[in-house]
Amino acid sequence: MNKQIISELLNKRTLKAQILSYLFFPAALLYHELLLRIFDYKFTPFFSESIINVIFFSLAGGLLVSLILNLIPNKKVSCIIGIALLAAQTVIFCIERGCRSLFGLYFGITAVSSMTGEALNGFGGFVFARFLGIIPFFLLSLIPLAALIVFRKFILSDKKQDKTVQISSGIAVVVLHIAAVLLSVFGGAKNYFTFDFTANNAVPNFGLITSLRMELEYAVIGIPEPNRDYTEGPQFSSSFVSDPQETSDENSSSENPELPKVYGYNVMDIDFESLAAGTNDKTLKSMHEYFASLTPSQQNKYTGMFKDKNLIFITAEAFCPYFISEELTPTLYRLMNEGFVFNNYYQPDWTMSTVGGEVANITGIVPMWINGKWASEAAINNYMPFTLGNQFSALGYNTPAWHDHLYSYYSRDKYMAAFGYDYKGAYGGGLTIPSEGSWPESDLDMMQATADIYIDDYVNNNTPFSVYYMTVSGHTEYNFGGNDMAKKNKQAAQAAYPNASTQVQAYVACNLELEYAMSYLVNRLEEKGIADDTLIVLTADHYPYGLASGSTDYYNELRGFEDTELMTSRYKNALIMWSSSIEEPIIVDTPCSSIDILPTLSNLFGLEYDSRLLIGRDIFAENYDPSQYSSCMPLVIFANNHGQGNSWITAAGTYEASTKTFTPNSGITVDDEYVKRVQRLVEGKLNYSKLLLSKNYYKAVFQQ
Repeated sequence: MNKQIISELLNKRTLKAQILSYLFFPAALLYHELLLRIFDYKFTPFFSESIINVIFFSLAGGLLVSLILNLIPNKKVSCIIGIALLAAQTVIFCIERGCRSLFGLYFGITAVSSMTGEALNGFGGFVFARFLGIIPFFLLSLIPLAALIVFRKFILSDKKQDKTVQISSGIAVVVLHIAAVLLSVFGGAKNYFTFDFTANNAVPNFGLITSLRMELEYAVIGIPEPNRDYTEGPQFSSSFVSDPQETSDENSSSENPELPKVYGYNVMDIDFESLAAGTNDKTLKSMHEYFASLTPSQQNKYTGMFKDKNLIFITAEAFCPYFISEELTPTLYRLMNEGFVFNNYYQPDWTMSTVGGEVANITGIVPMWINGKWASEAAINNYMPFTLGNQFSALGYNTPAWHDHLYSYYSRDKYMAAFGYDYKGAYGGGLTIPSEGSWPESDLDMMQATADIYIDDYVNNNTPFSVYYMTVSGHTEYNFGGNDMAKKNKQAAQAAYPNASTQVQAYVACNLELEYAMSYLVNRLEEKGIADDTLIVLTADHYPYGLASGSTDYYNELRGFEDTELMTSRYKNALIMWSSSIEEPIIVDTPCSSIDILPTLSNLFGLEYDSRLLIGRDIFAENYDPSQYSSCMPLVIFANNHGQGNSWITAAGTYEASTKTFTPNSGITVDDEYVKRVQRLVEGKLNYSKLLLSKNYYKAVFQQ
């Protein structure tokens, strides 16, 4: 096409040409949204109900941009703004595709802005490697911008605009946007459009640009709260605090061993009725009513089993049990099989990578996004009395915590203080280890640098300890080029897995560093004669999703069976609770997850806490019937699993949100309302998990 033809087209500027120019920005936005959707095929089916929302929102948003640009009198300015907007749009889509590739998540504006610097500083090589993987997406995303630059005179002409086209465009923007909103509000993803909004849920259902707009809107007006009553049973009951019959039975059983022991409940004397009556805050009032209505966990034969003893709690980076064997990892094998053996434990995907699993492990609360912030960030200035750091420090324990990577990553130095720990991390955070400068760093180095500090204080001064570790050696990428722990232990891993893929071999290799760290720790406890006085707890922050991030799912290879990230089986993991004082393995088949760790440990150590005020439950509590619904039954929650809805597991069976099917366990029959009631309970737990942190609820209850 020569210059003369282009000039003639511009001079004529027919009505048809104007209409076509108005369609460029809607087409560009829709192109980017659909491109993102195509590359997200593992989690987001291309053709589904939500694609209509994406199309309508994209057309409305793009038309609005076209209308504004064509209304600007100075077309040179209009052209510059148009190119800048499309360039920014391209960058945003590439960043979010990178986040999805890097963390398996779509992040909101707040999270992206806070994570970018930290990610480059703390995981520079890893981030660079992952972003190399999005080059095809990046190149394809540049097409609209290149087209605008080449054909800018045609798309944004300086000729006078037809009023009819402008008015029609304005009407189309309004109609399309209203239609999209109505489809979203009344469609299957309506929760994600309102009170369950997160960027990770909204992007697949409404599109990236709409998700960012909603985040900005909710940052100003706040995320809507569900208009639903989640209370259960009789409200403001105090019978669990002091039941004369229970006291009489318990005394009788202690005097007469032949009578069965009747256990009390893990509750505190909280006057929820007065709290509800004393506030004008509707949300706080609903929270008081909700928690009062719950049935607390009953104490049991394990209550106080480790009273006055020591605790070492480890969140292990990308841990899973499938590489553990008696030959290759004898210490981890021993810990997993000689203490409490949890056969039905899960670490769900909390849509926050490491920090989500860590918060779930420590707080007993489902980690929810709160106004675009991590749950950990929302807790920084909160009163958190039930975390183990705060509970044990109040009893005079040492409560140190360590992490062998960048101490401030995820603002860990701030939220660990709120959780009651004297926290130290590497690279200027108070922990110095030889492997600083490696990626990832050595868990063995961290253990060797820290274990004797609290062990010797206990042996010499009788100061008990509740210690917390966050490891890093098991971090992706899983290869022998950029993973120093994998390179360090390559020979042992390849000897044990000679026929495995490089990715699986590298995963096993870097996790051998955790094995060596645990061997060192157990040896030091036994050498000092305090292994009987100490409970070791270890679980994952998340499953090793780095094995499943590419086109091949190497996690299936490691485990030897097939599933996907949309299925609950993907998140089955291991919870280690071991002490040499446990003479025989204690088998636990109860369904449980990471939010159950805190209440379970609080019960084991005989700590005073109110089980109604934690979202998880004591795994050992038995006041439930497997076939009957109750608010205190075992419940594993997979919250908003990749935009498919809430999956869950109870003692009665498993509900898979991706297929909307409930499969009862063998020998279990439930009534017709069971699934609906459990879904309602799950929604309530998710809602109040968010409010516990956003409303600083523990302070409202205990400090007022």
